[in-house]
Formats: sequence, C-alpha cells, structure tokens
Amino acid sequence: MYNITEGVIILELKSVQKGSELTLYLRGEIDHHSARKMRETADALIHQKKPSLLKMNFSGVSFMDSSGIGLIMGRYRTMLLYGGKLRVVSIPEQIRKMMELSGLGTLNILERSRQDETTE
Repeated sequence: MYNITEGVIILELKSVQKGSELTLYLRGEIDHHSARKMRETADALIHQKKPSLLKMNFSGVSFMDSSGIGLIMGRYRTMLLYGGKLRVVSIPEQIRKMMELSGLGTLNILERSRQDETTE
C-alpha cells in the first residue's frame, strides 16, 4: 500500500499481482498533484513486475480531473512498450463519463459495466 499525500488529499495505491496480471487499486482524489506521484509509483511497479496485463481499479476514486486522463494514457503507452495491455476497471459512473468524453473509450481499455451489458 502506498499513501500519496498532497496537502490534505490522500490518494492510496494498493497493488496486487496474480501471475502476470498486476492490479492497481486507486482510492482518493486524482488531481495534478496526486497524479504525478501516482505516475511515478505506478511506473516503478510496472518496471519492477513487468505484467502482461495492468488493471487500474477506480472503484475508490471520488474525484478525478483531466490529470487522471493523462495518468491512464501514460500507463497505456507504457504497457504498449512492454508488450502488455491495460484495462481500466470498476469505474464510478461520473468518472466514466469523463473518460468517455476524453476519447478513452475508443482505445477499448475501459471495462464495461454490468448495466451496459444488460442494455444491449
């Protein structure tokens, strides 16, 4: 567990590896200050563990600005360089809307919610 403190905002990052899959559990608020620290920590974990699949779990994220989009895009490019894939999972609806509007949906990296699956 990594606690990234910026002022009074704390963003927690917990990592769990199962085989060649690494899941990063994000909790807190992602803004330009916390995203920088998150990038550094996530990149170090990717470099060290070299997963073939990186999952970024957003279930504990209560706020995200455009810095979160940059955080995701950077990890997407990093995983491509390692020959791996990225999936963004457990996305709160309000944050999902921002991700879709930013164009992340076209990369096919956003996990579909169960509600999306039942409406098709």
